[in-house]
Amino acid sequence: MEIDLSPKLPKQHGSDGGSYLAWSPSDLPMLSKGNIAASKLSLEKNGLALPSYSDSAKIAYVLQGSGTTGIALGQAEKEKVLAIKKGDAIAIPFGVVTWWHNKEDIELVVLFLGETSKAHKSGEFTNFFLTGSNGIFAGFSSEFVARAWDLDQDKVKVLVKSQTGSRIVKLTHNAKMPEPIKEDRNGLVLNCEEAPLDIDIKNGGRVVVLNPRNLPLVGEVGLGADLVKLDGNAMCSPGFSCDSAYQVTYVVRGSGRAQVVGVDGQRVLETTVKAGCLFIVPRFFVVSKIAGGEGMEWFSIITTPDPVFTNLAGSNSVWKALSSQVLEASFDVSPEIEQLFQSKRSADTTFFPPPN
Repeated sequence: MEIDLSPKLPKQHGSDGGSYLAWSPSDLPMLSKGNIAASKLSLEKNGLALPSYSDSAKIAYVLQGSGTTGIALGQAEKEKVLAIKKGDAIAIPFGVVTWWHNKEDIELVVLFLGETSKAHKSGEFTNFFLTGSNGIFAGFSSEFVARAWDLDQDKVKVLVKSQTGSRIVKLTHNAKMPEPIKEDRNGLVLNCEEAPLDIDIKNGGRVVVLNPRNLPLVGEVGLGADLVKLDGNAMCSPGFSCDSAYQVTYVVRGSGRAQVVGVDGQRVLETTVKAGCLFIVPRFFVVSKIAGGEGMEWFSIITTPDPVFTNLAGSNSVWKALSSQVLEASFDVSPEIEQLFQSKRSADTTFFPPPN
């Protein structure tokens, strides 16, 4: 498979009040090949990402800071106004209108990972803004807008032309925004830092898995996700997604080494991954990671809402399911070697602590 899998950083597009960062398919070809897109939103104090909708289903993950988001779901008569903080994951179906606001001193940074099979451009999110200089209604004639809104054309010009910013704007310090409603978080947000752990291996690692049971909208957007924290020098078992899904991984913190093996046993990637990088594992390819001394944390989406992984090491690996005769014949080794192989990793699963 002749394709560049090396981790990449996003390109930044600045604006007053914050910036929008996106990974380009020209830099990371697997984006378009896998119908995947990735971007980040960074809001300074008083920054507002104007109301918009996207052509892609996605999962938002708060990397840093705290703030507020508004979500208008489908035919809902009223938006949901959510307080958000570091570790929050939100599933956003395509076509849903959202806005994002930061009133705190600390920068609010939100990661977006999603799939683009129905998008205008494969491998890219296209956002449609409702207001601003590039807003939808800036493109309609004042006659059409006046009739749609039942206003005279002078009032339409005030509404459409007053906001000269685009995408992200900076509000005055005394601007009033809706207060979040605690109950609005129910069923829409899962905080991965506080959720029960699905796997917890001492000195190895921990994982929280997002699925339709703990975040119902995950099923609607058709994506699964997880937050993995790998301890210093620990290893994540070699494994693959056995349901034809891509793995899209953003390194949140720390660093480590990654290897990916593809068709005919070819190692297609061997690299060091660092915080801020994104890399994608093709369908059925096997990936393994070893954290650096400070550990490594990553957030991933998988392009199916209920992914199934096959591990190739550990107590839950496929090797444990195969008979000794098959292993001896397949490896062409003696029974003694096969027994030694099977005796190892009998109590370890998924994450392996560093050797003593």
